[in-house]
Amino acid sequence: MGLAVLAVLLGLVVLVWSADRFVEGAAATAKHLGMSPLLIGMVIMGFGTSAPEMVVSVMAAMDGSPGIALGNAYGSNIANIALILGFTALLAPLMVHSQVIRRELPILLMVTAVAAFQVSDGEITRFEAIVLLVLLVGLLGWNIYQGRRGKVDALGGEVERELAAHPMPMKKALVWVAIGLLLLVASSRLLVWGAVDIAQFFGVSDLVIGLTVVAIGTSLPELASSIAALRKNEHDMVLGNVIGSNLFNTLAVVGLAGVIHPMAAEPEVFTRDMLVMGALTLALFFFAYGFRGPGRINRIEGGVLLAAFFAYTAYLLSTTFVA
Repeated sequence: MGLAVLAVLLGLVVLVWSADRFVEGAAATAKHLGMSPLLIGMVIMGFGTSAPEMVVSVMAAMDGSPGIALGNAYGSNIANIALILGFTALLAPLMVHSQVIRRELPILLMVTAVAAFQVSDGEITRFEAIVLLVLLVGLLGWNIYQGRRGKVDALGGEVERELAAHPMPMKKALVWVAIGLLLLVASSRLLVWGAVDIAQFFGVSDLVIGLTVVAIGTSLPELASSIAALRKNEHDMVLGNVIGSNLFNTLAVVGLAGVIHPMAAEPEVFTRDMLVMGALTLALFFFAYGFRGPGRINRIEGGVLLAAFFAYTAYLLSTTFVA
């Protein structure tokens, strides 16, 4: 048991560090290849911040632990909205100026609805996983088309300033991409092994471990990047990271894991976890869309999101261990 806890802690530390290096290297590489700052913000950073969830879930599916894969994806979405946005909005109200973010909010709602439909019958088949990956390809294609149009957007401006503040030669960027990816794989395998061992020791399901320890741990890169962006007054990057990460979690993470190993979804996934995830996504839409002007998540709304996260986690743990 002690070795499993150490594996989880070490895995999380290396996972967070390697994810940060991977994102920095990938963004710098994309810039050297001529990709626009807006497109880097829409695609590269969204993909990069979901890299921990993606690798962990793929490893879990390959190891025959689909519960961790599913719990990691949906639990990370819950943590991204309720914990990360809630906490950052408490530090400072988040203003939304980017039109890209306003376009992606309803897309996130629709993708969440597709996910809810898929788990409603108690399983995610390989065909349904392929559907998610097809939707991902379509979304990436649409984002690339929008990003190449070159329209001025607040998100693109923030990404451009961030890249200019941390210039990186092409060779160094590629080295960080390679090192980051290798360490992501190694730390993910360590984390999954430790998480499964802890679940077996306490007699809880892989799903619960995925929803709590693994999901919160793999969301730490988003939390770190959101706090750093907030300190620089880059509010659109905070929202962009969370929305992009949730889209990739729902489509890429679940899709890849489901193709490797079709996943049974316990009834609680639909009646408890998906309900919370859907309610939080809907709340994010109404808070951030800005129907009469720029969107805004104020401190009260941030407090509501954070309280929802702690209430959900407390309920999850109490019902698990009482049972």
